[in-house]
Formats: sequence, structure tokens, C-alpha cells
Amino acid sequence: MIVEHLPMPRVRVLIADDHPIVLAGVKALIDGDTSLEVIGEARDGRTALRVATELQPDIVVLDISMPGLNGVKLAEQLRVTCPKCRVLALTVHEDRGYIRQLLDIGIAGYLLKRSAPEELIRAIRAVAANGLYLDPAVASKALGRTALSLHHPTQGEVQDLSDREIEVLRLTASGHSNKSIAAELRIGVKTVETYKARAMEKLGFRTRVELVRYVISKGWLSDC
Repeated sequence: MIVEHLPMPRVRVLIADDHPIVLAGVKALIDGDTSLEVIGEARDGRTALRVATELQPDIVVLDISMPGLNGVKLAEQLRVTCPKCRVLALTVHEDRGYIRQLLDIGIAGYLLKRSAPEELIRAIRAVAANGLYLDPAVASKALGRTALSLHHPTQGEVQDLSDREIEVLRLTASGHSNKSIAAELRIGVKTVETYKARAMEKLGFRTRVELVRYVISKGWLSDC
């Protein structure tokens, strides 16, 4: 019996940037990888939101500074209108405020434009695989210079978490919305919120940045 191996579906990507040259460059990089497919482009935030809502891409690569609706507000709205799509911010901004704000609202990746020629495809693949990607040049700013050693939870703290709470924390840290976590774990959105709140309370965390730092320190993101 001959078994046919069907080709893996390509990762569907939407690009949003108000600079035509950047847009063309990003598209060329993505088109050079046969595992990826550009399904749409937008040059302002509102168009990006409309196209993403219509096409439901796997990944949205967006600039933070766009007319109409900036990248931060766009990322917030995408969590509602396109809950399964994952957001990769592509930007010139290296300011900690931008990075932490975007991490807190659930983006899955942050890449500097100057790193794009070497890192864009790697970043998209990491985000598509439910991982978290941070440009090495800004990771220390986002998580603190001692990101992996600043918080060392005791074994007792870990044991206080249930398996389900750990799973919810991992998915949250990697950029999933409550709705997409609920769908993946086949539980209700309210239940996800309860698990998350309970786990955050047990660990004494208030922000997603603290959560991301903790999850990275435990090596959990590689399993997401």
C-alpha cells in the first residue's frame, strides 16, 4: 500500500506597515520561504483590523507606529476579532515601555526592523509554533537584565500550582488569548480566567511581564 504524505499547510501571514518599502521587503522575505504564505497586506491600522477579521490569518506581522490605529491598539482589538491569530510586532522602537505594554496585552513576538533580514523567518516560525519570540537586542529591556535569575520560585511554589493552572500560564505567556486557550483546552473562557487568576495570586504576580519572566525561567515555553 502506498501512503501519500500530504504537504503541511502553509502558515498564513498578514503584513501591516505604512512604509511601502518595508512592506515590500517583508513580503519578499516571507515569499522566500515555502512554508509561509502572505495572504494580505495593509498600510494602516484600521485596514489591518478589517483584513485580519475577514481573513483570520495565523500570524499578523505589524508595525507599532501606523496611522488610523496604532499597533498597540490594533493588537488589543485583534485579541477580540481574531483570537486565534498571533501577533508579531516588527518595529524600530527599542523603548522598554512599548515592549512591556505589548507583552502585557498578549503579543507573541517583538522583532526590531534592523534584525528582520536575519531574524524575521525565525521569529515567525517561533510564533507560529506557539512560542514567544523576543529580539535578543530588547529581551533584557523587556524582562529585566537578570530576566532568568530575578525570580527563582521555590519548589513549593510550583507544587502549589495544579497541572491545569500551569498549562494556562504557559499558554498565556506565549501570547494566547483567553478564548484561544479555552478552545485548545476545551474548557470555558470563565474557567480559563479562574485558573489564571488563581495561579497569578499563588505566585504573587500582577503583570504578564512577570508571568513571562517566570515561564521562561522554568523552561516551559519550549513545550507550548
